[in-house]
Amino acid sequence: MENYIKEDRYLKAKERVNELRGFYIHLTTYTIIIGGLAVINFAVDGLRYPWFLWAAFGWGIGLALHALRTFNVFPFFGKSWEDRKIKEFIKKDEERYNDLNRK
Repeated sequence: MENYIKEDRYLKAKERVNELRGFYIHLTTYTIIIGGLAVINFAVDGLRYPWFLWAAFGWGIGLALHALRTFNVFPFFGKSWEDRKIKEFIKKDEERYNDLNRK
């Protein structure tokens, strides 16, 4: 049983690290691409019309949502909500199973 608990903790920690890694890759990609678009925008028209900001804004919304989810700030359907629902369904299943065995 102790090995199961250790393995479960390890798998949860590994999942968390993967979530963080995914976010930091997303952030790095965003920074490089938006920076490159800003350089191109400056080279083409000297930022008279900063069109790269449209891409930065649109992609920035997605990046912000990714950050909220990664750092468990998103109030709806986050990791704690998932865990509560899983425990709730397991408990209902166990109750149904116990009721069937009693009859």
